[in-house]
Amino acid sequence: MDEVFVALLGLVGGILGGLLGVGGGIVFVPALTIFLGESQVEAEATSLLAIVPVAIVATWRQHRYGNLRLREGLVIGVLSPVGVLAGVVAANEVSERALELAFAALALLIAARLANHGLRPAAPPQSSE
Repeated sequence: MDEVFVALLGLVGGILGGLLGVGGGIVFVPALTIFLGESQVEAEATSLLAIVPVAIVATWRQHRYGNLRLREGLVIGVLSPVGVLAGVVAANEVSERALELAFAALALLIAARLANHGLRPAAPPQSSE
C-alpha cells in the first residue's frame, strides 16, 4: 500500500508543480517528510532520483520538436554529477534542521517570485522590425 501512496504523492506533486510552474520536488519533498516520515536528506534524494526518468522523457520529446541543443545539454549532463557530489557532501555536513530550514527558505523564495510575477502585467510582444 505504501508504494501506491508514494506513486500518488508523485503524481499529485507533478501535477501541482506543473500547474504552479515549479518543479514537482517543491511539493514532493515536503510530502515525503510529512506523510511518510522520511528525513530531509532521504526526501531530497528520492526527489532527485525521480527527476532522471522525467529528464530522459523530456529530452526525447524536446529532441523530436527540434528544441534540443545537444552541446549545452551534454555540458550540463557532464557537470551535474559534480554538483550532485558537492550537494551530498554539503547535506552530510550540515544538520537535518539546517536542511529543513534551507528548503523552507527556498520554497518561500519561489512562492514570493511566483506571487510577484503573477502581479505584473504581461509584457507586450517585441516587434522583430
